[in-house]
Amino acid sequence: MRISLSSGTLFTYPLHRVFEIARDVGFDGLELIINQDFQKVNPRSVVRDLAPILPILSIHAPFMPLDGWGGPVDSVRRSVEIAADCGVPLVNFHPASWLGFELAFWRWMYRIIDFQKEVGDEGVILTLENMPWVGRFKINQYILSHTGKMIDFLQERNLYMTFDCTHMGSGKTNFINDFYLFYNTGRIRNVHFSDYGHGREHLLPGHGILPLTRFLNHLRNTGYNETLTLELSPHEFSRDERVMIESLREILRYLRRETAPVTP
Repeated sequence: MRISLSSGTLFTYPLHRVFEIARDVGFDGLELIINQDFQKVNPRSVVRDLAPILPILSIHAPFMPLDGWGGPVDSVRRSVEIAADCGVPLVNFHPASWLGFELAFWRWMYRIIDFQKEVGDEGVILTLENMPWVGRFKINQYILSHTGKMIDFLQERNLYMTFDCTHMGSGKTNFINDFYLFYNTGRIRNVHFSDYGHGREHLLPGHGILPLTRFLNHLRNTGYNETLTLELSPHEFSRDERVMIESLREILRYLRRETAPVTP
């Protein structure tokens, strides 16, 4: 199992520094979120400049409008093209938001018969991420929020999955059964790992209410050998860089310990 750090965890830092910190802490790689840093620049040059510091294990397609990236469909396609050109093996994207009136994106998703052939690339796996329930009335504003419907969509349209713990946990504190339903499809290629509690997402492990240690043990017992990505809110960390780095080291030790094979 490779343990990765989402660049969004430290988005208040310059990208080069994010990569250096992740390398020095000991992560196996990074998930690179395409954000405002990729406006009005050559994104391929940025990716190729960062990759020698630490391998980029996945790219997260934009989930907000960015100058020069077009709408959601264009953003996904462009992310895949960049990943293919730069040797990044996976691109993750969010489903269409019905509350955000992303009707064209919604229609496009249902027009695709085979995502890997029509949108992905021979060397790039395309994954769809499960999304959270938010607000007082626990509304999930994205399509495919029901586990069964999302599983059918993935299987029927040859699409893989990024399983997000905090997003699933925002709707179901005991989310491990849903994880197994997804896992049994053989389509999970990335796991976003963080805690959830009291309406707040992407918390440090132990700062929320999710059974994360039990989840990691289940992950180990399944023999999962894909990527586990730590995706936290930067507001969870001290502003003191030394303290923040030591916190990341402690979390990484915890992740490696709880996912390590059990020796007889």
